[in-house]
Amino acid sequence: LVLIKNSFSFLHDQALDSNLSNLIKRNNELESLMGKLIQTCQHVEVNASRQEGKLLEECDMLIEIIQQRKQIIGSKIKEGKVSRRLRKLAQQITNCKQCIERSTALISQADQTLKETDHARFLQTTFKLQFEKKNMKIYIREELCTASYDTITAHWTSDDEFTVVSYELQYAIFTGHANIASLCNSLESWMIVPNIKQNHYTVHGLQSGTKYIFVVKAINQAGSRTSEPGTLKTNSQPFKLDPKTAHKKLKVSHDNLTVERDETTSKKGHSQERFSSQSSYGVVGNVYIDSGRHYWEALIGGSTWYAVGIAYKSAPKHEWIGKNSASWVLCRCNNSWVVRHNSKELAIEPSPHLRRIGVLLDYDAGYVSFYDAVGSQHLHTFNVSFIQPVCPVFNVWNKCLTILTGLPIPDHLEAVEPHS
Repeated sequence: LVLIKNSFSFLHDQALDSNLSNLIKRNNELESLMGKLIQTCQHVEVNASRQEGKLLEECDMLIEIIQQRKQIIGSKIKEGKVSRRLRKLAQQITNCKQCIERSTALISQADQTLKETDHARFLQTTFKLQFEKKNMKIYIREELCTASYDTITAHWTSDDEFTVVSYELQYAIFTGHANIASLCNSLESWMIVPNIKQNHYTVHGLQSGTKYIFVVKAINQAGSRTSEPGTLKTNSQPFKLDPKTAHKKLKVSHDNLTVERDETTSKKGHSQERFSSQSSYGVVGNVYIDSGRHYWEALIGGSTWYAVGIAYKSAPKHEWIGKNSASWVLCRCNNSWVVRHNSKELAIEPSPHLRRIGVLLDYDAGYVSFYDAVGSQHLHTFNVSFIQPVCPVFNVWNKCLTILTGLPIPDHLEAVEPHS
């Protein structure tokens, strides 16, 4: 009995020791798990705080951008109103001076004519005045006119340039929906350049990619004659590719107009301007656009994987263009065609032989459209309320692209309403 009792006591103590060890081990595991949970909670709090700070920072940046844009637009509107008023006053003063000068000259000539005692000379002078008034005609020589993206030189000829004292050039923006007759009868929107002595004049500071209507007035002592209206068009603003932004696996040509995939090793330095993603082989144009109408084309050099479009300057360079809210592009991925913005894609069906893509950007009207530049087929339009300047952007994953810039907007796109 004593032996049995001792054995039972030993087994009981051993079981207690084992249970106690298990409890201690389990307690240690729970403490370790609790420590990990506390650490995870701390990480979550830190990440949440960081994301909250990032969100607030981005919101502040957006608010600042909106405020800056508001100030810029307000200043432009104010400056535009003041400038238009000053121009109108200056034009009215100039017109009044010219009228006074012509009236004074006519009064003087009429006074001398009335004092003329020789009847033959009197009739000859009167006939000359009538002849000058009737025969003076003027034509705008459009074949001699030249244009850049913000400058136009207009040429004209007159039937009798010997009797012309001076010319007056009038011009205004002409849209496809404007009525020429009503526009010519309204002086509100016209700019007037008086007292031109040659038969040509260069106008600077025009909007790029815009059609203008021109009228020339020939003036002599007997009066004036006005030409038929003529329309001239400025080209789009030219630009080139910016090599400083090109991905390390892209090569930009010496004229900065062609970009191609290049797998050779490169010593290009890293910068925030350069595309840096392993898959976003991009480059941007060296122009930032914040107003006006602009048109350019991308010539596809055998590439079957590329993207063409526009992006804000702040658009990230470490991801595909079109994957964020700051870029709008048309993409080809082998046999798949899509337009992409903010990671949303829409399939399109262009011609299988698409070789040139036309991009029409109207910053003020708020849209960017893509076209088959050869077949004149409309591919897609993004309607955008732009809040920052935008730049042309290109991605190339194989072969090459060549850009064509400084072009006039094609005539068939002039009167087209933006597609939705």
